[in-house]
Amino acid sequence: MKGCIIINAYKQPYASVLQAERLQKEFLNLGVNVDIVSDGASKTALINGKVKSLINDIDFAIFLDKDKYLSNLLEKSGVRLFNSHNSIRVCDDKAETVIELSKYNLPLPNTVFDPLSYSEDNQVNSEFVDFVIKELNLPVVVKECYGSMGKGIYKAETKKELCSILDKVKNKPFICQEYISYKKGTDVRIIVVGFKAITSILRVNDKDFRSNVGAGGKGVNFVAPQSFILLAEEISKKLNLDYCGVDLLFKDDATPVICEVNSNAFFEETERVTNINVAKIYAEYVVNCCKK
Repeated sequence: MKGCIIINAYKQPYASVLQAERLQKEFLNLGVNVDIVSDGASKTALINGKVKSLINDIDFAIFLDKDKYLSNLLEKSGVRLFNSHNSIRVCDDKAETVIELSKYNLPLPNTVFDPLSYSEDNQVNSEFVDFVIKELNLPVVVKECYGSMGKGIYKAETKKELCSILDKVKNKPFICQEYISYKKGTDVRIIVVGFKAITSILRVNDKDFRSNVGAGGKGVNFVAPQSFILLAEEISKKLNLDYCGVDLLFKDDATPVICEVNSNAFFEETERVTNINVAKIYAEYVVNCCKK
C-alpha cells in the first residue's frame, strides 16, 4: 500500500507541516510508505478532456489543503481522498457549512448572510446593518467565509463597530452570527475519526472571544458531555467526514451550539493535552478503509 499527504504549494504554517509529518510517521509504523507532496508538485491539468497529474499510482491521499479545484481533479482521476472533495469544499466555506447543516435541524447560531459586493467603492448598506442588529442583537460576530486559526473573525459591540467591520470585509464572502455569550472565550474541540469521537479538549482564551489556539487560546483536558459528543458524531456523518474537528459552543452547561467544522483540524494541541495519538488512530482508519 502506498499513499501521499498533500499540502499547499506555498508557505505552510508550522502546525500544518507538523500535521503532515506526524501522519507520515504513523503510516510508516504501519508499514505504509507515504510521501508528503506539495500540491504545486502535482502539476495537475486537463489535457484533451482527461486529468493528467503527477500524483498517481497511489492507494490514497490525505488532503491537508483546501484547494477545491485540485481535490476535485484528483478525485476525477481516481485518487481516493481523505476527506472527500465535497466534504472539504463544504467545510472550507463557513456559509456553505451553515447552509448544509441547516438541512438537519441541528443547533446553529442565528445567521445573516451578506449581500456580495464587487467594488471597493460600494458603501455598506444601512438597511442591511439594521437588519443584522434586529435579527441577531448586539454584539454580533462577523466571520469571513474563508479562514482558519481564528483569522477573519470579528465581534462588533456597537452599531458603529459593526459598520466599520462590514466596510472592512464587504468585498469578501462573510456571514454575521449571534454572539453566544455563555462561557465566552471558551469552546469544545471534539476530534472525530471514522464518525466516532475519539477525544475532546476545552479551548480557553481569557483575553479574546475567540478560543482558537492560533488566536491565543489554550487547550485543557476535558470530557465532553454526551450531548456534545453525539452532536459532533452526527455532524461528521451528515458532512461525510472521515476526519474532522468539531468546535462547539455552550448554550448552557449541557447544551451545545455549533461554532465551526474543520475538515483538516490541527491536532497538535489535542495530542499534547490528552496524550491521545490522534495521528495513529487516523492512519489506522485510512489503512483499514483502503483494505476493504
